[in-house]
Amino acid sequence: MEFYLPLKWVHILSSTLLFGTGLGTAFFMWRADRGRDIAAIAHTSRQVVLADTVFTAPAVIAQPLTGIAMTLLAGIPLHTPWVAASLVLFVLIGCCWLPVVWLQWRVARNAAALHAAGSPPDARHDLYMRIWYALGWPAFLGIIAIFYLMVMKPPLW
Repeated sequence: MEFYLPLKWVHILSSTLLFGTGLGTAFFMWRADRGRDIAAIAHTSRQVVLADTVFTAPAVIAQPLTGIAMTLLAGIPLHTPWVAASLVLFVLIGCCWLPVVWLQWRVARNAAALHAAGSPPDARHDLYMRIWYALGWPAFLGIIAIFYLMVMKPPLW
């Protein structure tokens, strides 16, 4: 149990980075997209890709490692309802997040090419962003649900 509190600290810190970076980058991508300024979209999407690489990806790795380690140290079975539900949600969120990361790379590359050509956002950009929004909302709500499960530990079944 001597490792439990350090693991908990890393778990909480990484969940904060995951949520905060996700919310912040989503806000700035939405604002840039809404403004329809291709230079702003190109710049913002590059920064979002960087933030996901530097902050989100390490947090995504730390979350299950620290979470599972804490449950094992505390003697909580992984099939405990709130733990199992959290793990399923984490996988589902990952199924949304990985395409979102790919889309952010595509948006950044497309926007850079459009900016270099002096063109406005095109149909490809709009398609990428529609899919990005469609995947982003369930991932965001999933993170909120995991926070609820971690704090409340409700009896689900």
